Amino acid sequence: MSEDYNPDFETLLSYLKQNCGCDLTFYKRDSLMRRFQRRMRDLKIDSYTNYLQYLQRHPNEYTTLLDTIFINFSGFFRDRDCWTYLASTIIPQIIANKQPQEKIRVWSAGCAYGQEAYTLLILLVETLGIEQYLERVQIFATDVDDSALTLARRASYSEEEVVGIPIELLSKYFHKNEQRYVLDPKLRSTIVFGRHNLTINAPMSKIDLLVCRNVLIYLHVKTQASVLVRFHFALTNKGFLFLGNAESLTNKEIFTPVSLKHRIYTKGQSLTLEDHFLIRPQTRTKTVLDPLSTQTLVWQTAFEKSAFPQLAIDAKGYLIVANDQACKLFSIQNSDLGTFIQNLELGRIIKALALIRQLNRERRALKKQNIEWVTEIGTTHLDIYIQPILDTSGTLIGANLTFIDITKYIHLDLELEHLRLKLAKISNGL
Repeated sequence: MSEDYNPDFETLLSYLKQNCGCDLTFYKRDSLMRRFQRRMRDLKIDSYTNYLQYLQRHPNEYTTLLDTIFINFSGFFRDRDCWTYLASTIIPQIIANKQPQEKIRVWSAGCAYGQEAYTLLILLVETLGIEQYLERVQIFATDVDDSALTLARRASYSEEEVVGIPIELLSKYFHKNEQRYVLDPKLRSTIVFGRHNLTINAPMSKIDLLVCRNVLIYLHVKTQASVLVRFHFALTNKGFLFLGNAESLTNKEIFTPVSLKHRIYTKGQSLTLEDHFLIRPQTRTKTVLDPLSTQTLVWQTAFEKSAFPQLAIDAKGYLIVANDQACKLFSIQNSDLGTFIQNLELGRIIKALALIRQLNRERRALKKQNIEWVTEIGTTHLDIYIQPILDTSGTLIGANLTFIDITKYIHLDLELEHLRLKLAKISNGL
């Protein structure tokens, strides 16, 4: 048994998981215990059992505890040499690997208060120019801590928090508001912030640069391995993974170092079945494989290889992902990801804003029947099934669209109707 195993502490973690929806069992026990003890000292509580009783009697304590546990330390251009290497070597490679108008997708995983996400923004604007950045780049910034995300979205920082930004970039991208530095609102709005648990939620897709710095160090080795498998899923074949200086890879085979000094990697060998099983690590007490360990694979394959065209849009009507059949049907390219669907061929048969309004209003699955899609090669008739995607609070975050080609059935109905009329004429003639 591990030296840091404590049954009272495990009971406390179990309570948080079962009653608060906060699963901390993935984290290393020594660092986790230190954070709990820090909070317990503030309350003058000397045991995990007594702290559990305090939690049960004081529901608001949960929020304070999370503020203590999730140490959202971050900074602009933290480890400057790594960012210099990223800007001079990696970002130019990403751009070179893309077609001139193809989208560049970036994911800041564990973004905390947003400094690293905005550092990425600055580097990309500096490299591409503002116009190309606005047209081509999509940055996703995620974290498990809602309060941190709220602050990140504001993009407002104190004098102390912006010390890492070179003075010429600070004056170029931020304006001073009293004692705060606020990022240009137009640029700030280009980053999509969202809550995401790296150990549970499905990863982003088709990512060119994935930045996750000094997050994995707080996770168990097996949990780190499962997260790295998810990162492998997330990256394109030529994508890059950027870790923190204190981190090293547990799945060394599935990633190849580009620069060990700067902790930058690219995808290595393909995933094995054993890697797939790591998507959902086993718990300390259970040795039976959780069925969820294969669900991500099943869902991904079912979506991508479905015989029916399917795609997903976000709550603003922007294309998130499309399967093989949808790409063929609507001539969707990788560069179209992140594009407002009204600007695609698909926009001729889907009115995105009206659809989003209807989904927000009705919060139920919709069906659009016998939609005519006229192209140069003819008319296609489609039934469209639209499934709203809601988060745990019931907020609409997107929709899944499935397209069924009913053209042959429409033609058959027309033929039958023609035959019926023909028979009617014959009957009347008799």
